[in-house]
Amino acid sequence: MPKCTINGKEVEVKEGSSIIEAMQVSGDRIAHYCWHPGLSVAGVCRLCVVEIEGNPRVQIACNTMVTEGMKINNTSEKVKDTVKWGLDFHLINHPLDCPICDQAGECGLQDQYMEYGKYDPEMAEAKVKKHKVVDLGPTVVLDSERCILCSRCVRFTEEVSKTNELGLFNRGDRTEIGTHDGMPLDNNYSLNTVDICPVGALTSKDFRFRQRVWYLKDGDSVCNGCSTGCNIKVYYNKEGLFRIKPVYNEKVNGHWMCDSGRNAYKFVNREARLLKGVARGVEMAPGAAAKNANEVLKNTAGDAIALVLTAQYTLEEYEAIIKTFVEEFKTKKVFFWINNKETFDSFDGLLSRGDKNPNTKGLLKVMEKHGITATWNDLSAGLANGSIKTVVVAGPENQVVFPEYAERLKELSKAQNLIWMQSGKNEALSALTGNVWIIPMKTFVEKDGTFINYSGLEQKIKKVTTVVSEALTLTEAALLLAGKNLAMPMTAPFMPTNQRPDQVELEHRKKNEFVFRRGSL
Repeated sequence: MPKCTINGKEVEVKEGSSIIEAMQVSGDRIAHYCWHPGLSVAGVCRLCVVEIEGNPRVQIACNTMVTEGMKINNTSEKVKDTVKWGLDFHLINHPLDCPICDQAGECGLQDQYMEYGKYDPEMAEAKVKKHKVVDLGPTVVLDSERCILCSRCVRFTEEVSKTNELGLFNRGDRTEIGTHDGMPLDNNYSLNTVDICPVGALTSKDFRFRQRVWYLKDGDSVCNGCSTGCNIKVYYNKEGLFRIKPVYNEKVNGHWMCDSGRNAYKFVNREARLLKGVARGVEMAPGAAAKNANEVLKNTAGDAIALVLTAQYTLEEYEAIIKTFVEEFKTKKVFFWINNKETFDSFDGLLSRGDKNPNTKGLLKVMEKHGITATWNDLSAGLANGSIKTVVVAGPENQVVFPEYAERLKELSKAQNLIWMQSGKNEALSALTGNVWIIPMKTFVEKDGTFINYSGLEQKIKKVTTVVSEALTLTEAALLLAGKNLAMPMTAPFMPTNQRPDQVELEHRKKNEFVFRRGSL
């Protein structure tokens, strides 16, 4: 592997590495717009310039390969001056609308200007005004005047999604990004173009103007949209979740994720959730509803109880609930509710899989461990002949990917007693009467656990935030269904002693909570 010297430090890199990749290894900062590690090299922004010993002219780091003994620097006055005036060139036609730009706070242009720019502009010509709020397709809006023509989005549609909707049109300072006639940006990976846009030119219709990014916290998790298990970052505040973006994982999803996976946050938010438990038509706390259901379970003979599981819960939850039913209720009538059977094994060739569950492998692993062999036909027969009297269901978090939900609900509601656990609202479920228990559950961002993806890779998820505090995990529900109690950790309440009478209480802070943490100016 070749060794080179970057800003005085010796670095060893992989054969075939470019200088900009070597600088990622060494930890040295370098200005750049058009280069992205997941795309081909375009070399159009001309900002990643470096000096190489023995070469009289500066070179671009993204398209220059490291050779043995190469001595590189990007801290000389010559390099700094080149980058500064390169930025001036990029900002010739860029509007200074940062206060209203949706990318303010996470804009590469802002960051790089503050780090490498800070000049007095010398352009006397009026800015060329380009198109504003161009509708590129169902998910993305283009503000062409902000675009610096880095071509990342064009290369993405050529090289990754291979849908080729985007192109560069016209010439010179009239050049703009756009879609080909009759070919809108409409593919299941379109929002990755928003992620990689280094300025605020491409914005998501779903997120645009809904929140300023500095009012959001974030946490890492794993997408539960399908069995690929893309690594993600969830953005939220006290009003709920606002967006999901991919996190790089070379073994799973690289730099990308699909658009449908980004919608996972919508069924987590409070307006989509079950908030109260129900026991035989009476509303009560979720935990109380689960404890109430214990009476009917303990009075039902083992083989008369059936447990139906969707593959949308964690490995630890499956272990807890199946162990409870096998050991406490003496039944092995545990059934796997497979959604979209016909397309279950399909794959789009990039990331999205037909198995729209995050943990099918985990569920099958626990079922095998406990010797579960029951099939859905056994369940249908048991319901038809009345031998199965009580059915407990751990329903889907993401009901959108369960197109046969209504049909299954109708079939399972034939049981004398139906105990249904899920996180989201459903009108048909709430309309059921008689011996029906409905127990609100937590979602994947509200608990710890393990998902096993399609390839058998185990990935840990950590609790990101709490949306419905009273909701239960499947592990907690299993304890309560078995008639046991939950051990709730008690924390000492914080009692401030120096509050002003007009001070804003913590629970009233929403969008502007970080204002309260700001230091002195």
